[in-house]
Amino acid sequence: MAMSTTSPNSLVLKNPNRILTKTQINSFPINAQINSFPINHSLGPKKSISITCSASAQVQDRAAAPTAVDGGQDRVFNFAAGPAILPENVLLKAQSELYNWRGTGMSVMEMSHRGKDFLSIIQKAESDLRALLNIPSDYDVLFLQGGATTQFAAIPLNLCTPNDAVDFVVTGSWGDKAFKESVKYCKPNVIWSGKPEKYTKIPSFDDLEQNPDAKYLHICANETIHGVEFKDYPIPRNRAGLLVADMSSNFCSKPVDVSKFGLIYAGAQKNVGPSGVTIVIVRKDLIGNAQEITPVMLDYKIHADNNSLYNTPPCFGIYMCGLVFEDLLAQGGLVEVEKKNSKKGKMLYDAIDESKGFYRCPVEKSVRSLMNVPFTLEKSELEGEFIKEAAKEKMLQLKGHRSVGGVRASIYNAMPLAGVEKLVAFMKDFQARHG
Repeated sequence: MAMSTTSPNSLVLKNPNRILTKTQINSFPINAQINSFPINHSLGPKKSISITCSASAQVQDRAAAPTAVDGGQDRVFNFAAGPAILPENVLLKAQSELYNWRGTGMSVMEMSHRGKDFLSIIQKAESDLRALLNIPSDYDVLFLQGGATTQFAAIPLNLCTPNDAVDFVVTGSWGDKAFKESVKYCKPNVIWSGKPEKYTKIPSFDDLEQNPDAKYLHICANETIHGVEFKDYPIPRNRAGLLVADMSSNFCSKPVDVSKFGLIYAGAQKNVGPSGVTIVIVRKDLIGNAQEITPVMLDYKIHADNNSLYNTPPCFGIYMCGLVFEDLLAQGGLVEVEKKNSKKGKMLYDAIDESKGFYRCPVEKSVRSLMNVPFTLEKSELEGEFIKEAAKEKMLQLKGHRSVGGVRASIYNAMPLAGVEKLVAFMKDFQARHG
């Protein structure tokens, strides 16, 4: 097939690290046809085929949702709860290294996970994460798979015997799911639940009746669905003094004193990378006493002893997390990141609170999440129109979780201030037209 020497394809082949311009990307014919392409069949003569790409037709069928890329360069503001927005400079860095990672002649996706090149990637990712969170040396950092949901089973299997008690503070759907899964492997007890009040608050820690014999106290630091976030953390009153936290949706959004926790776990797909990576930060003395029924892939000791390389890990996902960690450090670390997140959160919550009831956030003000902002419209019948009009303005994934409805704007680290400013301006305009 003849190809122009100035086509986007040839530019990429000549220099795979090149980032194409908008004009170059637009020059590639989406509906290109490849005619009379010879195929050698060992059992028959050469044949020709005709291939037509129907991407344009598929996009037209989805006309209700704007495309995420316009001309290859313009991007939408993605308010999805996860998989979520990633920093643009990180994506561009990954793009530049995708074809040939730093002169190795191969992509990170093609590397042996036991080779020196990938070892340098995972070791630097861990080192940068340790620097970001000031993780003490007596804690292991594990890069695992299976999402935070798999840890709902792995944690009691590693930290408990079947007869051990565990305390749970349930402030939303994910805390509730963690409790229900742990029932299979220990003796958990919900010492407080926000369910009667539709998960809109966090209890006073002084009012918690903790079991001194509990193996650990479990919390979900930020409830993605309901938008409830711990601003401070309870002091566990169990004899071991262990606090365990699911930090999936506010991981690396602010400084955290890791030493106050026995174990922290988080899915990467909210704040630090693509889906497929789960990070566990666990105190070393808690490793090595897994229940006999623990599957090998859930045994922390196996993974710690093998530096997260017992089996093939999610290599490209870990690489992406490493790029995000580099970016967060370059911003000045988590103190500076928290300042940016606070500014974005204040701007959005102020727009809700100053709308005179047109928009309403059900969460108690003192524990509103800086990551996930749920709200409803006074006229609920307008919520569908709100989401539809926002999508036309390239603000996507604003529909609330199916279990609660309404609207939800997830404004993770990578959401730029401009995205929140645009959403607030749209909210005010929408109110002016429909209020």
